Amino acid sequence: MSPRRDTRVKHFWLHLVAIVVGAVIIVPVAFGVLGGFKDNGQLATNPFKLPDPWVPENYTSILGSSAFWRPLFNSTLIALATVVLLVLVASMAAYVFARFNFRGREFLYTLFAAGLMFPFTVAILPLFVLLRELSLLNSPLGVILPQVAFGLPMTIIILRSFFRTIPGEVEEAAILDGCTPFGFYWKILLPMARPALATVSVLAIVTSWNNFMLPLVVFTDPGWWTLPVGVQQFQGQYADDTARVLAYVVLAMLPALGFYAIAERQLVGGLASGATKG
Repeated sequence: MSPRRDTRVKHFWLHLVAIVVGAVIIVPVAFGVLGGFKDNGQLATNPFKLPDPWVPENYTSILGSSAFWRPLFNSTLIALATVVLLVLVASMAAYVFARFNFRGREFLYTLFAAGLMFPFTVAILPLFVLLRELSLLNSPLGVILPQVAFGLPMTIIILRSFFRTIPGEVEEAAILDGCTPFGFYWKILLPMARPALATVSVLAIVTSWNNFMLPLVVFTDPGWWTLPVGVQQFQGQYADDTARVLAYVVLAMLPALGFYAIAERQLVGGLASGATKG
């Protein structure tokens, strides 16, 4: 087989795999979007055909209900608060691990990195007991603080690799100009590490937005439910109305999909840059 023909065969199989993977992703999403424009009768008789007639009331009724907007607000508030606190704490820790030499530095860094080996579900019971003792149940801090804690290992690892690529001459010049270590961190290091900060911010927002178990355990007050919990509760409330449930699920996906579509290039570019520099 000639090299040119071999290349064509490889491209064919790569395109075929990409089409299959894309179909696996797109078909369920398209089914949900179109299913939200049907009634239950159409879903039972013609689940894979276009709606006839279209029933936009499934979407408009949800958009006019606080059962959607309140969880959306809660998810946004918790995600933004998690990102701000996580990036602030992790960037300071990563700065110390990257730019300061002290005894036990690598041991402490290894302890943080070891946090990647413990899934969140393992700690759910002791975490619930701790939050109850601290009176953080039914409080947004009961979700924000654990999300920050479990997000620290990955965030510190990513930021440390970026901070270590900043030339030492930059820090020496800043110190000669009278800049304190904190001033170097705040005024020079963070602006230079904006790609890394954007990367970890995107990861933190997506993780917080998709978190289901922690809000389910912490919040018993419906006023604090997030979108993943709201989807479950809505599905239980309208179990017999599949079309309306599909409409709610689609609307709940849209903010995350829209955000990821905007931030995807920054996320991939930041991770690739970090891998290259590390």
